[in-house]
Amino acid sequence: MSSSKASTMPTSIIATCKQTRFHVRDDSGSKGIHIQGLNITIAPSTPTAAPVDTTSSTGGKPAKTRAPKSRARNDGIEILPSADLQLKAGVHYGFVGRNGTGKSTILRAMAEKLIPGIPDNVRISILQQTGDEHGVSSGSPSSDTAGQGGIKDKNGITVLQHVMQSDGFKNEVERKIGVLSHALEETENTWEPVRAIRKLRHEGLERELFLAQKNASLRSGSRGMQARKDLKAVELKVSESAKSLERNKEEDGPSEIQKETQEAVDLLDHLQCQIEAMKITDIEAEARRVLLGLGFKEPSFEQPFESLSGGWRMRCLLAGILIQKAEIMILDEPTNFLDLLGIVWLENYFSRLRTVDDDRTVVLVSHDRNFLNNVCEETIILRDQTLSYFKGNLSAYEENVEAQKLYWGRMKEAQDRQIAHMQSSIRDNIKLGKKTGDDAKLRMAKSRQKKVDERMGVQVSAKGTRFKLNRDRVGFHDSLRDEIEVPADEKGISISIPDPLELKFPGPLVSMESIHLRYKHQSEPVLNGIDLVIHTGDRVGIMGLNGSGKTTLLRILVNSLKPSQGTVSRHPRVTIGYYSQHSVDELKAVGQSESALTALSLLSRDAGGSLAEGGVRGLLSSLGLPGRTASDVPITQLSGGQLVRLALARIVWNLPHLLVLDEITTHLDFHTVIALVEALSSFEGAILIVSHDRYLVRGVVEGKRDPERENGDAGNVDMDIESDEERLRRRDVYVLRRGKLYIQGDGVEQFEKSLQKRVAKMMPGD
Repeated sequence: MSSSKASTMPTSIIATCKQTRFHVRDDSGSKGIHIQGLNITIAPSTPTAAPVDTTSSTGGKPAKTRAPKSRARNDGIEILPSADLQLKAGVHYGFVGRNGTGKSTILRAMAEKLIPGIPDNVRISILQQTGDEHGVSSGSPSSDTAGQGGIKDKNGITVLQHVMQSDGFKNEVERKIGVLSHALEETENTWEPVRAIRKLRHEGLERELFLAQKNASLRSGSRGMQARKDLKAVELKVSESAKSLERNKEEDGPSEIQKETQEAVDLLDHLQCQIEAMKITDIEAEARRVLLGLGFKEPSFEQPFESLSGGWRMRCLLAGILIQKAEIMILDEPTNFLDLLGIVWLENYFSRLRTVDDDRTVVLVSHDRNFLNNVCEETIILRDQTLSYFKGNLSAYEENVEAQKLYWGRMKEAQDRQIAHMQSSIRDNIKLGKKTGDDAKLRMAKSRQKKVDERMGVQVSAKGTRFKLNRDRVGFHDSLRDEIEVPADEKGISISIPDPLELKFPGPLVSMESIHLRYKHQSEPVLNGIDLVIHTGDRVGIMGLNGSGKTTLLRILVNSLKPSQGTVSRHPRVTIGYYSQHSVDELKAVGQSESALTALSLLSRDAGGSLAEGGVRGLLSSLGLPGRTASDVPITQLSGGQLVRLALARIVWNLPHLLVLDEITTHLDFHTVIALVEALSSFEGAILIVSHDRYLVRGVVEGKRDPERENGDAGNVDMDIESDEERLRRRDVYVLRRGKLYIQGDGVEQFEKSLQKRVAKMMPGD
C-alpha cells in the first residue's frame, strides 16, 4: 500500500490504493485510468501531518517522510473507503452525486495525481468551481502545467494571451528556448551556454528522480528491489549533476566547454522544431473561436485578464482548458457562469470532439441536467461512499434505476409470497407429523425448510439466464443464493414552500407598462418598451443572453431600481419574495461580519418576532436545513446549496404572493433542482423565473416532464394529472432581446433552436 498527499491546502487529501507486487503495471502507452481499492480521506493540515513521498510544484527534490496511516484515517473525513476508479480513453463521463459527498475532492486528487497508480505520462487538466490560483491545474510536480499554473506573469496579460499561454507543456518548451537563446547570444561569455545546458539537464534529472522515487514507493518484491536499485543510480546522477553546476569555467577544459555548447545548440534546434510542430497560428485561431463561443467579443480579446469579473475570468479559464491537448479534461460546473448560448455552444463543442475522433477523456460535473444528457456517454455515480458506472447518460441511468426497482421489487414480492406459502406448508406438516407420528411429513417439512433457508434468493444470473450454482456462485458462502435487494430510493432533499395568504380583492399582482431604461442619456436603451402583467398563480419564465437586461428588469419589478420611463403598478396587499443571483454572496458577507451567526438566528432576526422559534425551525427544516444544521452551524460553514435554501427561507417566511427567482439553481446539485421543481410546481402563488436552466423552466413554467425520459417521471412530479385551476394557469416563456420581450410560442424549445442555428454558424467547417 502506498499513499500520496497534498500539503499546500488548509486541508490535505490523503489518497491510497491497492498497490501490490502483482498489481502495478507499466501504463506508458495507456491514456486511461484503472485504480483498484481507492481510499481518499480529507485530513486537517497540522504540523504532525507530514507529507508522504511528495514534492513541491516546482519539481524540486522530494522530501521522503512517512505518516501514520491509521491516524490519518481516524483524524480525517473519509470520502472513499474502497472504490474502483475507471476512466476509459475518449469517453465523455458525467460525474453525479449530492453536494458535499466529495466530488470536487476526488477530481482534485486525480488532477494533482495524488492517487498512486495514475500513469505519470497522462496529462490532466482541470477547471474547478473556484476562480482562485488552483482553479486550473495539471497535477504532479514538473508535469505539464495547465492554465494559470503555466503563466509566470499575469500582470498586463490580455485575455487572448492568457488563453494561448494556458498550455503548460508549450510554456515549458518556450521557457527552455528562452534560456538557451539568451545563453547562446552571450558571445563574449562562452561559459553561459554550458551553465544553461547543465541547469536544464539538472532539472530533467530531478524530474527523473521524482519518478524513480514514486516507482520505488509503489513496487514491492523483486520489482521493488529493482526499482530501489534504479533509484540509487538516479540519485547518483543528480548528485554528480549538482556538482557540475557548482564548477566554474577554469575547472573545465576547452574541449568540454565546446562539447556542451554544441549540446546546447542541438537542444535548442530540437525545441524549436517542437514549437513549429505545435502550429502556434492554429492555437491562436482556436483560442479566438473558443472565446467567441463562450461569449467574448473581438474587442475584449485585448482587455487585461486582471480586469475581468469573476464570471468572465472563469470563462477565460475554461477557454484555456478547451484548447489544450490534455488526455483527461476535468470540468467542475463549467456551465455556472455561461448563458444558454454558451451552454449550447459547449454542447456542440463536445459533440464535435466525438465526430473528429478526438481521444480526450472528459469528466463533467454539472447541475444542468440537459447539458449532462446532451454531452455525456457514460455516468459515474458517487453514492454511499462508492463509485458505480453506467453506460448511458443521466436520464438513461435514472430510467434504468426505476426499471431495476420495478423488476427486483416484483421478484421479491413473488418470492415473499412463495416463502409465506412454504412456511405455512411447513407448519402444517410439522403439526400433522407430530400429531399422527408420520415421519414422512416431518422429513418433508425439514426438506422444505432447508430449501427456504438455502435456495431462496436471486434465481437468475448476472446475464439474466437461469441461475446455476456451480457457475454463478462458486466458492464458500453463507447461503447458496444472493439475497434479492431492491434498489432503495436515494434519500433526497425535501423542499416545501408555504402557500401565500389569499388576497381580499382580485387584480394583477404586478403590472409594468412601457418600461424604458437608459443608464446614460446617449446610450442604447437597456429596456425599450416592456409590458408585463402577472396575476395570481401565473408562471412566467424570462430567458436571454448575459447582459440582455434580465436582472435589471427584475430590479425594476421589485422596486429596487426606478425606470427612466413607464409605470409599475403593484397590488396594494401584494408581498414579493425576491431571490437575487447575488443572494448567496450577500449571505457569505453577513456570515463573515458575524462569525457566530447561524441560519436560525438570522431568520429569527429577519422575522422580527413574527415567527416563534418553533415556526422558524419548521420553515428551515421544510427547506432542507433541519435540526442542528440550522441552530449550531455558522453561516460561514454552510455549503453553497445550504446557503441557497437559507436565502429562499428569508424570502418565503412572510408568505409572498409572487416569487421572483433570478438564477436560483447556480449552487444546487441536480437532485436538489428536482426537489425545487416539485416544490415550485405545487406553490399556489405566482412565480417569475429568470434562468438558463432549461429543465427548471420547462418543469416550473411550462409544466412539462423531462423530455429525455418519455416513459419516466421527472422528479416524481405528476405533470399529467392537472386540476382545472392548473389547466387555466398562465404559462409563458419570454426571451429578452434588444430591450424587448418576445413570447416563445413553443417555449424553451423555440429559444433553444434559435441558439442552435447561431452556434452552427460559429462552429468551424460550417
